[in-house]
Amino acid sequence: MVLALKNYFLNIKKAFISIFEGMAVTLSYMARKPITIQYPDRIPKPVPEMLPPSYRGVLEVDIKICTGCLACMKRCPINIINIQTFRDVESKKNYMTCFDIDIAKCMFCGLCTEVCPTGSIRHSTEFEASSASIINMVLHYISYGDKVPVYKPVKDQEAQSIPQNEAFRQVHVSWNTPPPLAADVVRGSVRWKPDKPEEEK
Repeated sequence: MVLALKNYFLNIKKAFISIFEGMAVTLSYMARKPITIQYPDRIPKPVPEMLPPSYRGVLEVDIKICTGCLACMKRCPINIINIQTFRDVESKKNYMTCFDIDIAKCMFCGLCTEVCPTGSIRHSTEFEASSASIINMVLHYISYGDKVPVYKPVKDQEAQSIPQNEAFRQVHVSWNTPPPLAADVVRGSVRWKPDKPEEEK
């Protein structure tokens, strides 16, 4: 009886000791400077600016130095890039009318950036591209109805590109932006298409 009672209180003592040993580490951090980053509102500068330039974020395109060679579109293994070009017979110049990237399907492999002769298509350091509508995940680097002349590289002259992330920020929409009407988005193979034509619904 006495031995059982002694073991009972001994077990209670061991339990308290083990609790305080475990809490000693936690209590020691109460007197230290916090190391937790309060993302996203309490950080010294935006996270994309703290990431290295080689970070594989969302794809962006500097359309002004794009040659319209379609190399990136052909190299993409999952066909998320859609480029449409045409040649003006009168001026004998090539133009682009569509350059879309479906970032909802992108696997960030970087194959498209490797084949670009001018570095027009590249990874940004942006990673916050969530959207309430998957239709808005298609980035339109050329507005509907516009035509952009293709860039002609100059020998022994490097193409002047805009700063990293700037192109993406120009076309990205906020997450709660309402999706466009179906008639406005059915314009290419990558752009969103309804399951049925509007007249059948």
